[in-house]
Amino acid sequence: MFTYVINEKLELKLLEPRHAEELFFITDESRESLRTWLPWVDHIKSKEDSLAFITSSMKQFGENDGFQAGIWFEGRLAGVIGLHKIDWTNHSTSIGYWLAESFTGRGLMTHSCRAVVNYCFEELGMKRVEIRAAAENSKSAAIPERLGFQREGCLRQSERLYEVYVDHYVYGMLKEEWE
Repeated sequence: MFTYVINEKLELKLLEPRHAEELFFITDESRESLRTWLPWVDHIKSKEDSLAFITSSMKQFGENDGFQAGIWFEGRLAGVIGLHKIDWTNHSTSIGYWLAESFTGRGLMTHSCRAVVNYCFEELGMKRVEIRAAAENSKSAAIPERLGFQREGCLRQSERLYEVYVDHYVYGMLKEEWE
């Protein structure tokens, strides 16, 4: 199993089928807050739905097209971070992430994103890493801003969140700009 230790309390681990119940639990307990910004939440109705996500993420990893890792804090699953897809031709990728509501406000996502960006540049040889955040989602946008990403623009009505379309800010980091 792939594990990336960030510090003594925080690590990233590839999601495995045995994590399905815990993943469903943290999704379900944070359903209301996650639903505000994530259109897939209503499709996760059971442990089996979480298992299907894990299975697809294992396929993604096996095809060398990115990964989805659990964010583990003090031995408990706190959220998920991963790469949407890898563009190997252009050496670029984008990061997606979410935290269970009970784990927010502790800096876990900033540390996790920093680790994934380091991994992308140092291990995968990426030239560019992108993060997109809904324009109104200030907590999500704070992560790339805190890490020194450049806000490159706004994609108008980029995503349908239930019955409303929202704009996305696009944040980019180039390898030569990274610390």
